[in-house]
Amino acid sequence: MNTKILSERSLSVIDQYLHFKVGAAVCSIPYFNNRTIRARAALRAFIGKGSPKDIFEEVQTVTVKNHISTESLADESLKKILVDNNLGIECSGFAYYVLNAENEERGKGSLDKHITFIKCIGFIGKIRCSLRPVENCDVATFAHDANSRSIPLNEIQPGDFIAMTGSASDSSENRVPGERDHILVIHQVQYQNFIPTKIHYSHAIAYPEDGIYGSGIRQGEIEIFDPQKSLTEAMWTENHKTSQDNNLFIRAQKSKTEIRRLRWF
Repeated sequence: MNTKILSERSLSVIDQYLHFKVGAAVCSIPYFNNRTIRARAALRAFIGKGSPKDIFEEVQTVTVKNHISTESLADESLKKILVDNNLGIECSGFAYYVLNAENEERGKGSLDKHITFIKCIGFIGKIRCSLRPVENCDVATFAHDANSRSIPLNEIQPGDFIAMTGSASDSSENRVPGERDHILVIHQVQYQNFIPTKIHYSHAIAYPEDGIYGSGIRQGEIEIFDPQKSLTEAMWTENHKTSQDNNLFIRAQKSKTEIRRLRWF
């Protein structure tokens, strides 16, 4: 049995989102997608695209403004401040910062130097994307053939990602209402005789059962019984839920779900 993992720097980015700390309080940065409020030209931290540093700085501003001592914060009150002020991260923003760290650790520079921004059209659009790369990099951009390629299950490695786009039948009428494209970053893979047996992933998500204050960064695993079969024939486990009890697995079955790798990796 051998294991491959992301770089320490990339794992640190994941941990900063998963165990966000202000004073003695620690919580997972909540999921937030700007489509719910459609703020325009807002700071990254307020549109689901902020780095842990961006979000930390805004929390400091909020606490000062409201005369809250950060040293007296409890875990629950920190999470409440984040949620109530729309300070969170969405799935592609989370993936961007993790993969950017990995990109730099591999000596390839920042991610925006490689990404083809598929939704930035014309001269003005290209300028907008060059100035706000994280804001203009969504799941469809990551999963586009200009930026990544599909990888068979038996070749999976840390740094690859799982993209869920559209629906399994490519028919919009089969898509679950309210669901959006989604991305999971693979941070660890276990192998037996060089054949992958277990995938460990991280992502930002809000499940229906999370309520107002329960969303955030989650981690799970996918146990592979036959690497020649599809990803949705493996066993997905997250928060002790598997199979049809696992909302992510159900979503994977209904989406076009594939393993992809950035073209320059």
